[in-house]
Amino acid sequence: MENKNHSSTSGFILLGLSANPQLQEPLFGIFLLMYLVTVLGNVLIILAIRCDSRLHTPMYFFLSNLSFMDICFTTVIVPKMLANLQSETKFISYVGCLVQMYFFMALANTDSYLLASMAIDRLVAICNPFHYDVVMNPRRCLLMLLGSCTISHLHSLLRVVLMSRLSFCASHVIKHFFCDTQPVLKLSCSDTSSSQIVVMTETLAVIVTPFLCILFSYLRIIITVLRIPSAAGKWKAFSTCGSHLTVVALFYGSVIYVYFRPLSMYSVVKDRVATVMYTVVTPMLNPFIYSLRNKDMKRGLRKLRDTVHLP
Repeated sequence: MENKNHSSTSGFILLGLSANPQLQEPLFGIFLLMYLVTVLGNVLIILAIRCDSRLHTPMYFFLSNLSFMDICFTTVIVPKMLANLQSETKFISYVGCLVQMYFFMALANTDSYLLASMAIDRLVAICNPFHYDVVMNPRRCLLMLLGSCTISHLHSLLRVVLMSRLSFCASHVIKHFFCDTQPVLKLSCSDTSSSQIVVMTETLAVIVTPFLCILFSYLRIIITVLRIPSAAGKWKAFSTCGSHLTVVALFYGSVIYVYFRPLSMYSVVKDRVATVMYTVVTPMLNPFIYSLRNKDMKRGLRKLRDTVHLP
């Protein structure tokens, strides 16, 4: 078979979540609703933090940026998926595929680093409270945010450059609802072994490093909290971490399942479900997780409501 390189590849066909025509309309309605809830919920979190001066702390600085990244993250994927659910062609151009892959990875990795930054914030607040204002000063928080974005975008750039060097042969059908690394690698007729090694190595660096940072932070927090003599004191310390731990479990659980396996173990159906968890479900749930049991966020939302004169 004559190989065709990327210069002759006009684009790909995204099969989406299901090829069943009867499921297209229900899926469109479900994911449109989830997308609107995600955008509205995260916008409310950002506005509530801005409206309440008492929420102008490092923890909520990272949370507002996490909410912004979640809006961008889902916007990279969901609108194109919704358009494809209403289209018969389900086509995405070659350049469009690489652009989507770039921003998807950059924003997902930034989310990962922000979750690690929030864990560090909790570590300092609980284990070293008297030096909290000095350690987590505004300049350091800004540097942590900029560092997260820079590393994530450099990683995405390298990954996309590697993907752009691949050749594709007969099939241009991606069995996924967006241009993710694994399903695109499956289509290549090039030798992808070196690309897989680089991808796995980089993934270890940008996903495992923040994950280990989170584990280390919470190990230190647990040790410190267990030394608190009163049960009320222990509960108060742990309660400040509950929301963050829930988001970490949802995000990293699905990410590790999808990306920390060899390409030969890639499963279309199972990986689609796991990918929906961290690309759509987790960003949608974040505002609820951080606000339902958080008195500070509830106060901020009430202040936002009073500011805009909502009933």
